Amino acid sequence: MQGTQPRESWLSATDRLAPLLMLAPATIFTLLMIGFPFVYAGYLSLHKLTLGSPTPPIFVGLDNYFKALDDPVFWTALRVNLFFYAVGLLLELVLGTYIGILFGQPLRGVAVARVLAVFPAVIPSVAIGLVFAQMFDPAQGLFNFGLRALGQRPLAWLAAPNTVLQSLLLVEVWQWTPFIALIVMGAMQTLPTEPYEAAVIDGASGWQILRYLTLPLLRPAIVVAAMLRTVDLMRIFDSVYIMTQGGPINSSMTLNVYAFTQGFLFSQFGYASAIMLVLLALTALASASLGALRRRSSG
Repeated sequence: MQGTQPRESWLSATDRLAPLLMLAPATIFTLLMIGFPFVYAGYLSLHKLTLGSPTPPIFVGLDNYFKALDDPVFWTALRVNLFFYAVGLLLELVLGTYIGILFGQPLRGVAVARVLAVFPAVIPSVAIGLVFAQMFDPAQGLFNFGLRALGQRPLAWLAAPNTVLQSLLLVEVWQWTPFIALIVMGAMQTLPTEPYEAAVIDGASGWQILRYLTLPLLRPAIVVAAMLRTVDLMRIFDSVYIMTQGGPINSSMTLNVYAFTQGFLFSQFGYASAIMLVLLALTALASASLGALRRRSSG
């Protein structure tokens, strides 16, 4: 028996290590895929690097970050990012929650509406940007055609600083509100029926049931949807670049688009990396705040 005890201990140790050994390749690959770009971006942000120049990267410390603080276009892009995040997320959550609750009801034709609602979220943003750019065209666009039919003055939707953000926001809300609705609809189908039966017996009105029962029960799902949309809204790029490229006069410039132009158009990869790391920090902060809210709502 004494001779078999070390062998049994060795087998038990091997059994414990086997799952870790099998997970190790995928874990290492994932860490390299995520960690290397992050570390390299941090390295570039501390250097001055011009693409195509024979000069090696020059260490400049935090100069790229200080340059951003003194750059008015950076602050404009930051304000545009925060506008898309705050206003876009609010509209998508309100409209998506309302539509999701409707989709969760046994209404006539709701199955067809669910299928149609999926289409905007699965269409590539580049294709949507191209289509809406034509619809916003001042001369032949669908929106100005509707305004003329109503006897109103046509608008320069994407060419005027006072309308470009609202036009881009309309596209973003149209595309991603159904995504929120589908998450809320899925959560609606998992809600228990007993509290609703008790509320009806107690004489609660429809508004009271919605306010004090449905919305609190849906809060964890809504927070998850907000977390998913936070990442997309903070890094918004495709539709903005396709339709305006940050114009007119930088009025629709986002941090993503600004970093792209600095890096790939002006070859300032150090400065572009610093901008992207600032955007990453803002996204992580917003996601962490929503994560804390989710833990509090789940508890």
